[in-house]
Amino acid sequence: MVQRITYRRRLSYNTKSNRVKKVRTPGGKLVFQYLKKRPSVPKCPMTGLRLKGVNPATNQEKTRLSRRQKTVFRAYGGVLSHKAVREKIVRAFLIEEQKIVMKVLKAQGKGAQ
Repeated sequence: MVQRITYRRRLSYNTKSNRVKKVRTPGGKLVFQYLKKRPSVPKCPMTGLRLKGVNPATNQEKTRLSRRQKTVFRAYGGVLSHKAVREKIVRAFLIEEQKIVMKVLKAQGKGAQ
């Protein structure tokens, strides 16, 4: 006959916070082991892409990780994706170019008068 198993804690519903797996103990008993919620992979707020090179970890686990496991050594590393950073750089460059063009046009306008 199959052995019945009961939850070990007070919460008796099959919710996200009450996930379990069945484990057989060395004594031959079947028991529930509670599973932790796994953290989600960090995502870029601009593009929505998953950030490469950053470990998904809870805040508690992050304190035990080294710096290289938490970030990427680049401008906005570990916060924005490579595409978002590139877009920011290109946009800044084009804005500066636009300012220079406007200055030149203004100088030409004054020179013609």
